[in-house]
Amino acid sequence: FSVFVWIKGGAPGQAVLSQAGGANWLCTDSLEGNLMTELKGAGRDTTELLSQTVITDGNWHRIGLVWDGSNRTLYVDDVAVAEDTQTNLEGSENGLYIGAGTAMEPGSFWSGLIDDVRIYNRAITP
Repeated sequence: FSVFVWIKGGAPGQAVLSQAGGANWLCTDSLEGNLMTELKGAGRDTTELLSQTVITDGNWHRIGLVWDGSNRTLYVDDVAVAEDTQTNLEGSENGLYIGAGTAMEPGSFWSGLIDDVRIYNRAITP
């Protein structure tokens, strides 16, 4: 699958797209505001995927997450900024939140702008 969205603003520790009872699909780390995903494999040895690209700088950015069944890739402005191998992602049948974290906890709500959210049922490249 693939998810792409335009964002502007925001702050460290906030979510752009998440799944209720699941994981934050697109969010920022709590220290720097770097793009990351918490959507990970079902095993205990899996981790979040963190880029070194700050997206909370007040500029418009097109961010994305692509999973092709074997690899997770994060994109910022159509450039791959982080990638790893990850199979068997955790599943959840719950709905999606746009602009809020998985548990709707304080501080997880996106404080910037979100536009043009696109979700595909296949892996695409920008």
